Amino acid sequence: LLFGLAIFLYSINLLTNCSSEAEFSNDIQMADQYLGDQSCKKCHEQEFQTWKGSHHDLAMQEAADETVLGDFDQAKFSNKGVTSTFFKKDGKFYVNTEGANGANQDFEIKYTFGVTPLQQYLVQFPRGRLQALLIAWDTEKKQWFDLMPDQKIKTDDWLHWTKGSMTWNAMCADCHSTYLEKNYDEQTDSYETKWTIIDVSCEACHGPGTKHIEYVNSSSFKKGKKVRGAHLFLTSELNNKQQVEQCARCHARRGPFSEVFDHSGGLMDHYLTENLRPGLYHPDGQILDEVYVYGSFTQSKMYHNNVFCTSCHDPHSLKLKFEGNSLCTQCHEPKKYDTQEHHFHKIDTEGAACVNCHMPGKFYMVNDFRRDHSFRIPRPDLSVQYNTPNACNQCHSNKNAKWAAAAIDEWYDEKRPKHYSLALAAFQSGNLEAIPDLIQIVGDTSFPVIVQATALNLFGSINPFETNQKIIESLKNDNPLIRYSAMNALANYPVEDRLRYLSPLLTDAVRSIRTHAAYHLADVDENLIQGDLKTAFQNAKNELENVLKIQADFPSGQVLRGQYFQKKGENQKAEKAYKEAIRQDLYLPQPYFNLANLYYRQGKFNASKEQFEAVIRLDSASGDTYYSLGLLLAEMEDLEGAEVNLGKAANITGDPSHFYNWALTLQNLNRPKEAENAFKKGLEISPDSERILYALGVLYIQQDQKQKAQEIVNRLLHLNPENPNYQNLLQSIRSN
Repeated sequence: LLFGLAIFLYSINLLTNCSSEAEFSNDIQMADQYLGDQSCKKCHEQEFQTWKGSHHDLAMQEAADETVLGDFDQAKFSNKGVTSTFFKKDGKFYVNTEGANGANQDFEIKYTFGVTPLQQYLVQFPRGRLQALLIAWDTEKKQWFDLMPDQKIKTDDWLHWTKGSMTWNAMCADCHSTYLEKNYDEQTDSYETKWTIIDVSCEACHGPGTKHIEYVNSSSFKKGKKVRGAHLFLTSELNNKQQVEQCARCHARRGPFSEVFDHSGGLMDHYLTENLRPGLYHPDGQILDEVYVYGSFTQSKMYHNNVFCTSCHDPHSLKLKFEGNSLCTQCHEPKKYDTQEHHFHKIDTEGAACVNCHMPGKFYMVNDFRRDHSFRIPRPDLSVQYNTPNACNQCHSNKNAKWAAAAIDEWYDEKRPKHYSLALAAFQSGNLEAIPDLIQIVGDTSFPVIVQATALNLFGSINPFETNQKIIESLKNDNPLIRYSAMNALANYPVEDRLRYLSPLLTDAVRSIRTHAAYHLADVDENLIQGDLKTAFQNAKNELENVLKIQADFPSGQVLRGQYFQKKGENQKAEKAYKEAIRQDLYLPQPYFNLANLYYRQGKFNASKEQFEAVIRLDSASGDTYYSLGLLLAEMEDLEGAEVNLGKAANITGDPSHFYNWALTLQNLNRPKEAENAFKKGLEISPDSERILYALGVLYIQQDQKQKAQEIVNRLLHLNPENPNYQNLLQSIRSN
């Protein structure tokens, strides 16, 4: 939940041009400014009653007879060799289940978490932790179930309910309580987490109420004078983008970037939300993993045509405002769209429901069905090409995508409106012909910002000569999401280029931009940064290191910290961070991989080899690891071992450079026929790769296959007739 992108929102002071009169105190702590829902009820009775009993109101509660929905009457649940028993004792709720040591023991339930369609339960652990059970109560079927039914999770795994993935303090609390202070202490690996209000109360969205209520009770209010600072946030006066981004801090896949959310600054001062990266989204941008609405909604035409969250959802009850197609026809003409001529299904059937075609969804946490909010037109033709899902086959599961695509073609002809999904899906599925279309997305304001940002993040695997101009232009884009992504695209540029283009961003108004610029400049000689920028660089680094502290209880946060210190050349700190990431999550490959590279650069080849082998044990399909291990073994003069690993890398990744190095190793092992085949496989993927062609030409000359060598040299001279190496190769053929 840590890394990604978001759209920046400046805080809006709705009481502008106000009197500077201050009739309330400013010397109280932030947490003390939150008063609770009863303080709001007096003036906002209707909103309060609508909110009462909502999912926000019931987000977290103390375990009691009136709040616990599950069966604790000696109920038993068995799964994957573990039997858990739920019971009550002395008026308290308990579960007997597998603990961190693998043995069953009794755990007291302290809090309920959520309400429908499932309810989870929190257990108090040492060092201030609250752990969420992976067994939850299905409120519809009235039964216990496993949230990860298909995985047998070891007790030392980060995914086990007693470990980090289910630690409420880090993973859940910020969005289920009001004004939360996590308070993680790295030295003791403990928490002193505090909330002002246990659930998502009025002030979670509208901000602390003290100054507002003081103002309402002041003479200024009675006189009709406005007072700066007495306003509330997230009101009806916001535009749709401002409202959506206020909701996004919880309804998005994101990670923390500040110690607390205090309504200051904007979204990217506090959080980074994920872009449409693989693993979270399908190649065309449809939801895949649990991504919480924001990333899909900001892709939609609805979002870009000023639709609010509250256009469909009541902001306080959270329920839909209308039932059925009426929800959509409040904006879309019923006579045009709510007809059989449009959707080709009988009226009042599942196929005639707007959401089933334009908002397909999937189940998360086993029984929680959530819809994709990108409101896209079904594209079974993309399913045929790139194996992406489509709404048609979600219902017609007995048919294939070709059948669905043919039906769409028959109904609507083969014309398709311009859509980013084609370029994204094609490129991410390995179709290099999509590169021009992907590049064209960036800077085209007809495409969603999150899509442009995603395209920028994909530029790292494209020739920089094709993308350079777009990246540099994007660094100056008004939208911080674009700027942030452009920095990622610039990550592998030479130091002098990064210094030139990223230095101005050290003074950016947005925290995540400043700190990310500092991260990408961490390997720069500070003496090259002069004047005010030198001070800005130091300030941004200080901010970044504070962010790294905030993320220190996440394995991925420790990986980022390790990468930062490695870039700075502080190898001991980098090693410590990678080892801490491994301690937190033994089965996460990335810190082992990073540690292997760190050791390699220090000349610790045996230690490096050990870490690469650890990655392969965890992920036997990691082509990049096989490749790195192969190169390491070659340097250690173990060519046999190098050949095996480079071959695996090439066949897994399909990367031409991997075939190139594999073939060279085979050539050095005096296995020319195998080397030739490897070179040819590389050329099948990249026919104009000059270095593969050159190496193959040399191989043919060595094998005295002049005709084949001549053909290769002709291709090289056609590609680059002025290259002296190719001329020398030609001369070598003629002289032998």
